Amino acid sequence: MSLKLAAALLAAAGVIGAAVGYYLRLIISLGKKGSMELEIKEMLLAAKEEAKKITADAEAKASQSIEEARKEAKEKEEKIQQSEERLAKREDILDKRQSDIDADIEMIKKRVEEIKAIREKTDKLEEDRKKELEKIAKLSAEEAKEELMKTVEKQSQEDLLVRMNKLETQGEEMLQNKAKDILAMSIQRLASSVASDVMSTIVEIPSDDVKGKIIGKEGRNIKAFERVTGVEVMVDDTPGAITISSFDPVRRHVARLALLELIKDGRIQPAKIEQVVEKARQDINKTIKEKGEAAAYECGVIGLDPRILLILGRLHFRTSYGQNVLQHSIEMAHIAGMIAEELGANVQVAKAGALLHDIGKALDHEVAGTHVEIGRRILQKFGAPEEVIKAMQAHHEEYPYETVESRIVQTADAISGARPGARRDNIENYLKRLAELEAVANSFPGIEKSYALQAGREIRIFVKPEEINDVAAKELARNIALKVEKDLKYPGEIKIMVIRETRALEFAR
Repeated sequence: MSLKLAAALLAAAGVIGAAVGYYLRLIISLGKKGSMELEIKEMLLAAKEEAKKITADAEAKASQSIEEARKEAKEKEEKIQQSEERLAKREDILDKRQSDIDADIEMIKKRVEEIKAIREKTDKLEEDRKKELEKIAKLSAEEAKEELMKTVEKQSQEDLLVRMNKLETQGEEMLQNKAKDILAMSIQRLASSVASDVMSTIVEIPSDDVKGKIIGKEGRNIKAFERVTGVEVMVDDTPGAITISSFDPVRRHVARLALLELIKDGRIQPAKIEQVVEKARQDINKTIKEKGEAAAYECGVIGLDPRILLILGRLHFRTSYGQNVLQHSIEMAHIAGMIAEELGANVQVAKAGALLHDIGKALDHEVAGTHVEIGRRILQKFGAPEEVIKAMQAHHEEYPYETVESRIVQTADAISGARPGARRDNIENYLKRLAELEAVANSFPGIEKSYALQAGREIRIFVKPEEINDVAAKELARNIALKVEKDLKYPGEIKIMVIRETRALEFAR
């Protein structure tokens, strides 16, 4: 009984607890719902306020933008209006100018018509006058003109010749005096040795026994030497000497030094020959470099490519008419610098052009072409200044004289090559040159006789006075000079002198 009651009480208590819990939960839920609704309402109010604020800002900005757009539109309209006004004024000015131009054109047309009428009237008067003169003189205009010209020419020929001779004499004297002053000053300041330098190809030996060593067994040594050096060694019966032959002066000098060293050492065999020749080649290359640099330094020519100086140094072993080409170039550079200084030309360009004028001769036995053309290609390849190339390329007149420095280089070349003792030629070439000079002179008509004088540096020509007058004599001298320049090759320059002599002969009986 008590258990049932206890169970019933427990059941009732559970029901009551569940009811009380439900009621409490319901009360809590209602409270939370009210709080959320309140928050939502606050958020809605805040969003409305924010929307009003944004809308107000947007309207303010829109109003400002509209106002600015109106101002810009108004400014553009004002500018357009101003431009239209300027264009209208410009059109008015152009219309006025066009009217003035049209009026001027009309006036010019009237003047042209008036001038044409005056010219026609003048031509008619001139024609009438000419016909009247022809009627009086009984000669046409051409006949009268020809007769007048003949009379004036005949009367004035002697006066013209006297005047020409006087002007030529005065001008020649002035030019000669000025040229003498410049050349004398240049030569005085140079004052260099006139001894010619010839590179020897003869190697002296202490005794003829050395010849056998040089030849070697079955010619082994001499063949090895010729193969390594590229020269020809001639061992003949000449006592105390061996001859080295080669078109290349550098090879010849290498061979000469190597042979002297082998003779001094005494051990002559192929391996030793190769070693000594290589050492001699290195010594020569060093000498070439030193000679090129020394030449440029002595002449005061700076800024040249080292490869140009290396080729320039090869001229130390090259001769022309017995004159050392490098020494000739150095001498030319000094002379050209002095002349350029006196004439107010570019001294550096004149010196460089003179120093490098024969650089092509260092390679003319290896490269096809004249030494002038080879030299131009060398300087262009290694970046020499264009004005220096122009100065050096005209010294044999293969190219025109483009600058005053080119004429100075040619003049310096003539001075250096033509002075006494500078060059040496053999007797056969000397006699041949004299015969060729006289043959060229005698090939012209009206020549009575001609003589080559001063070692071929002057040709004196006597003409027949009845065939050649004074004016023709001057023209003949020029034509002979041009033919000599074209047909003959010679160092320096040749003076052409034409002499016309009139003799009157009578006998008193």
